[in-house]
Amino acid sequence: MKTQQKSEIDQPVSIGKHTKGEPSVKEQNLTVNPGDVIADKPQSVQEKAKQIAVDSPDITGDWIKVPTYFIVEYPNGEKKALHHVKDAKQISDVIRQARVDENGNRIWW
Repeated sequence: MKTQQKSEIDQPVSIGKHTKGEPSVKEQNLTVNPGDVIADKPQSVQEKAKQIAVDSPDITGDWIKVPTYFIVEYPNGEKKALHHVKDAKQISDVIRQARVDENGNRIWW
């Protein structure tokens, strides 16, 4: 018998001051945003949820952190990781379908 573990997905999304010790994209001399790269090996939704697309200051000096993949949970319980560039149209479709009522409950159209 299979036992399902309920695991919350912790996605790093924040606005704050830069505190990590890694060199920035500019300091690494990369020609592409690391968050735009799609890994060659298969990854779980949890692994994808931890990837960062943007981790840099904005014009005000606040540090912005945005995930590479947006995790979507469909009404049937299926979770899917949508890449912020490759799956942009599908992300837009999901946003149009999902609404929240006055009690904070998600309503799907």
